[in-house]
Amino acid sequence: MSGISFTGIGSGMPVQDLVSAFVEAERVPFQQRINKQGSKLTTNISANGSLKASLSSLADSLDKLKDAENYQLRKASGSDDFVKIESDKTAQVGSYDIKVNNLAQAHKVMSTPFDETLAVGEGKLTFSTPDDPTGFTLDISATDTLSDIRDKINESTDNEDVTATIITDSGGQQSLVMTSNNTGLDNKLSITATQSDGTTPLDPSSRLNDLLTYIDPASRSGDPLVESNLIETNAALDSSITIDGQITLTNATDTFENAIDGITLTAKKAQDVDDDNSKVSVSEDNALVAKELGAFVKSYNEYYKVAKELGQAGEAGGGPLAGDSMLRGITGKLRNMLSQSFDSGSGNTLSLAQLGVESDQYGVLSLDSTILNKVIAEDPSAVQQFFVGDDSTPGFAASTDTLIANYTESGGLIDSRINGYETQLDKLEDDMTAFNRKMENYEARLLSQYNAMDMLVANMNSTSSYLMGQLDNMPGVVKKTS
Repeated sequence: MSGISFTGIGSGMPVQDLVSAFVEAERVPFQQRINKQGSKLTTNISANGSLKASLSSLADSLDKLKDAENYQLRKASGSDDFVKIESDKTAQVGSYDIKVNNLAQAHKVMSTPFDETLAVGEGKLTFSTPDDPTGFTLDISATDTLSDIRDKINESTDNEDVTATIITDSGGQQSLVMTSNNTGLDNKLSITATQSDGTTPLDPSSRLNDLLTYIDPASRSGDPLVESNLIETNAALDSSITIDGQITLTNATDTFENAIDGITLTAKKAQDVDDDNSKVSVSEDNALVAKELGAFVKSYNEYYKVAKELGQAGEAGGGPLAGDSMLRGITGKLRNMLSQSFDSGSGNTLSLAQLGVESDQYGVLSLDSTILNKVIAEDPSAVQQFFVGDDSTPGFAASTDTLIANYTESGGLIDSRINGYETQLDKLEDDMTAFNRKMENYEARLLSQYNAMDMLVANMNSTSSYLMGQLDNMPGVVKKTS
């Protein structure tokens, strides 16, 4: 805080030690007061942060309880190697017998082998399906090989229907393979070859015609694939299932959405004649409600433990929020929520106690799942109404969540209090900075004063020595001897 200072030359006094003692006498009480206030503010900030975190966890445990989509659920069972079953909450409870007749299949055709370097010939290729009758057309140049045609098919921006690849045999001969991008009869490929003008049929001797003579069946008799140079390796097939031995459904894909209300069936494998049919079922699923109510009970007990520790009274071991009005207020309001009855529909009400939630003499909650499951089984809609409510009358979960949000939301009651404490901390830091400057000036002033005094004493000592010397040398002055 100051420059170098030495023991007084004139007075012999420990000037630096004296000044430091005076400064510390001023500094210590102020520093102790600031530290005490700062420690209390920091403790309050931490305590309110712990309260907010505990309340936020409690609110999180209500998220699924306040969502109507989590009530009156259905559980689908019976998925096996042949069929997969899924259901939503609109499905009715029941069981079904499912037979998978065949899976959906994508159409695939292959050309007869060609030399890999041989140009196919000039013309146009048009691809279409029943689902996409317009399709797309490619211009084939006189020098295009099978590889060029493959690339043009795959790279066409108009192509959404087909993927092409090449298979090369051991003799170097290549076959062009074209596969529909989608399964089902509506995605069966139709491929037509014409001359460059797009209307005139190709000369029968054209190699392009040899590659793809796939004419509409209406224009000639017989199977066009048999009469052409394209080999059908996979026929286009719809998926087919039979429900309860009576109703047969077909679909372009293996997934049958809402084949039964609220149920999605996915065919996985066709059943042989020796295979048993798949047995699938839909039942009520109330496990989520019990699980989430149990999570809320656990979260509340954790909050209650934190609140007790923060608000513990007593000189020794007292909590940082002992006697705090906000802590007492939120805890009291939560207790009131726990005992309050809420509308359960049809003019009736329910309470947590009726759902199996009990409180012991210390305020700790527990859940009797047997009681809860019995109430849910008897009237699941009443349980939903109790927790969720509606726009005009919020239920327990929605009301409790709103209560907690008043304290935990950004800018809420706890944030406002913490911000106030942080402002006070900033003020203490400013006060300490100003006080340190004051002490620096005080120390410098004392050093200046003591050094000036020391110089004065030194001058007086020097004058005294001079006078004594002069007196000693004066005639007639007799020195006193010891």
